[in-house]
Amino acid sequence: MIDPELRRPLAELDMVREISVDSGAARVGIALTIVGCPAAMRIESDVRSAAASVPGVTSVDVEVGVMTPDERRTLTDRLRGGRAARTMPFGPDSLTRVIAVTSGKGGVGKSSVTANLAIALARRGLAVGLVDADVHGFSIPALMGLARDGAIPSPTRIDDMMLPPIAHDVKVISIGMFLRREGESPTGAVAWRGPMLHRTIQQFLTDVYFGDLDVLLLDMPPGTGDIAITVGQLLPNAEVLVVTTPQSAASDVAVRSGLVARQTGQRVVGVVENMAAMTLPDGTRLELFGSGGGAQVAEALSTADERVEVLASIPLSTTLRAGGDTGEPVVIAHPEDAAAVAIESLAASLAATRRGLAGRSLPLTPR
Repeated sequence: MIDPELRRPLAELDMVREISVDSGAARVGIALTIVGCPAAMRIESDVRSAAASVPGVTSVDVEVGVMTPDERRTLTDRLRGGRAARTMPFGPDSLTRVIAVTSGKGGVGKSSVTANLAIALARRGLAVGLVDADVHGFSIPALMGLARDGAIPSPTRIDDMMLPPIAHDVKVISIGMFLRREGESPTGAVAWRGPMLHRTIQQFLTDVYFGDLDVLLLDMPPGTGDIAITVGQLLPNAEVLVVTTPQSAASDVAVRSGLVARQTGQRVVGVVENMAAMTLPDGTRLELFGSGGGAQVAEALSTADERVEVLASIPLSTTLRAGGDTGEPVVIAHPEDAAAVAIESLAASLAATRRGLAGRSLPLTPR
């Protein structure tokens, strides 16, 4: 049995207390991590079904308890792999590829691209995490389908560790999960300055248990403000994917986000041109936002030592927009849509270029 939040076997997490069978009557004792565990009913149901499927078992009794504080501490220490609490797990030696998705200005569809890209990577069998780093203008929970009836699920807390909600096999964290909501309107807004923003992003990266990830995506706020500087300081090993629209007004400022990231040591992995020309039913192409912006950004960010390419040109799509409004990502709801096809191609391109192991220590212990 697998814990639906930790995505690891119950036995491996020491959550199984007792297993016995007497004359066809099975008895299973399990210990949940916390009181009021949101996955309690699912875990109990899965355990009951698994026990009932064993040949010869005619009845099942599941006894549910809760871990002691010492047991929880042991569990969190094991999950961290011996790493001290509140330390960065995504440093230069990490095997996780970190990609910050940036833009020079708002309104270019950066968050929609990030959400759909995360899902497309997960559909390729990669373990994916997604940090909504746009603290003031968070939108990832809604785009991922986590916001239902105006409510966004909160992370499960195990002492000082947070377990992120999961949507479409992507582990997601956002400041929106910590704001109290009533009905469909948020009752609070984030009006923070630099120090609080820095602390929030740091906690997302250190206190949230993502487990072993292949890729961690960060949906960055537009521009080159406090959070861009914070991410550059905390994750100098990150790669940067710059999103722009074809028009010069967007492409000119998009270059700045790539230049600032490069100043902190991060590498620009490529450019995505969003809202590109769309093909109308009669076969003509509508260039609503002009053309050539993606190529201009790539050219401006290229150097003698590093050539930056346009990795995807995503056409303007009403289906993509509608999916963002309803929380049904286009790559799942309408994979045949031209925008979905372009995003899947982007995911394939990124998945094909993994981080190299040269110069990095591996988490191996000699015997």
